[in-house]
Amino acid sequence: MVSLAFVEGTLEIRGVAQGDALLPPCCAWDSRTGCYRARACDYAATVLALKRAHVPCDDRARQYTELAVPLRVAREPRPFQTEALAAWISARGRGVVVLPTGAGKSHVAVLAIEDRRRAALVVAPTLDLVRQWYDLLRTSFSTAIGVVGGGEYDVRELTVTTYDSAYLHMAHLGARFGLIVFDECHHLPGASYALAASLCLAPYRLGLTATPERTDGRDALIEELVGPTVYRRDILELSGTYLADYDTERLTVALAPDERVEYEAARATYLAFVRQQGIRLGTARGFSDFIMRSARSDAGQRAMRAYRRQRELAFAAPAKLDLLAHLLERHARERTLVFTQDNATAYRISRQFLVPAITHQTRVKERSEILERFASGDYGVVVTSKVLNEGVDVPDASVAVVISGSGSVREHVQRLGRILRQRDGKRAVLYEIVTADTAEAFTSARRRDHDAYRGS
Repeated sequence: MVSLAFVEGTLEIRGVAQGDALLPPCCAWDSRTGCYRARACDYAATVLALKRAHVPCDDRARQYTELAVPLRVAREPRPFQTEALAAWISARGRGVVVLPTGAGKSHVAVLAIEDRRRAALVVAPTLDLVRQWYDLLRTSFSTAIGVVGGGEYDVRELTVTTYDSAYLHMAHLGARFGLIVFDECHHLPGASYALAASLCLAPYRLGLTATPERTDGRDALIEELVGPTVYRRDILELSGTYLADYDTERLTVALAPDERVEYEAARATYLAFVRQQGIRLGTARGFSDFIMRSARSDAGQRAMRAYRRQRELAFAAPAKLDLLAHLLERHARERTLVFTQDNATAYRISRQFLVPAITHQTRVKERSEILERFASGDYGVVVTSKVLNEGVDVPDASVAVVISGSGSVREHVQRLGRILRQRDGKRAVLYEIVTADTAEAFTSARRRDHDAYRGS
């Protein structure tokens, strides 16, 4: 009889002779232990292969239980959520659901947990999102919810963890869950996070994201570790019905004459070094090469200072802050999020306009208090660098002002998504302020390459 065991994040298959064609290609002979071995994530493929061959199996790998508790609070799903769940079930409970921020991806996961009735692990990128998932599961199901991460280690039938903690603990937790949910699953192709996914044997897998595409092309790995994209709806399809109607405006400001002179001089110094070193900035490693080579000489360090200065002049031009003052006055009665690329600009805006700032340096309790007071209306404006790009629920925001950002389409779509949660009579607006005739104009063009902007 063939036997299966879960050993340190791998699947150990005994009772099959070396060279036997019974097992799928994911199983390889391990001469050290005299048996076949596969990644834990190949558990489902291995079990299906044995069933098709009508081979009896002693399955000691699976350690997860059936979930006995039903939903405590059943919320009527929206039609597209029902469609997403049906598509995922049709794909044997493996695949990615792509929905815009604010469309209710997490409710699809709750429906999936209820449908499969297996012990489930939800993996989220930040502790803020772990807290939100914990609250959602606690109010949805009549059972205690476990948390792994942030100093806690409490494993239950329904458990929430961070990607970092999953990487640390999956080698011994990977057999305890029959369903794994990867929130913001575009993070998954990172080397350590991908390893965590491969160490888990959960046969049922659900990925959730608004933007699965990655600039490094590694999004193909999501299909290998979770499954194909089984359902997708974009912002334009849902706005006005399930998301708030919205507008986007791109506003340009000019550098003052003295700022322009300084910008051009700094940029010339930076680019001269790049050309002299033969660095190709358009390639995947171009900027990394610049960082490494700039540290090796005085000329390189001058080039790095020049790069930072021309970037600072473009990203935080005084004219931008003058325009921000006008926009905050125009929308004084609305909740507004201001996004920056860097912490320094966020703190500068915080001081100048006397508004709270949230960056990665903001402690969790302070961050929660700021968001609570923003939700209650005590604060009308919050400025942030990148912390609120992803996942954190800020349903009362209706205005976003992008002072600066990267060229990432994902980041820009996520920032738009922060203001699209529907409310009666709400029409959201995102302003993007760009410094004219600088490299930022090209960055802006790249990050707006999405239907959500072309169609607005």
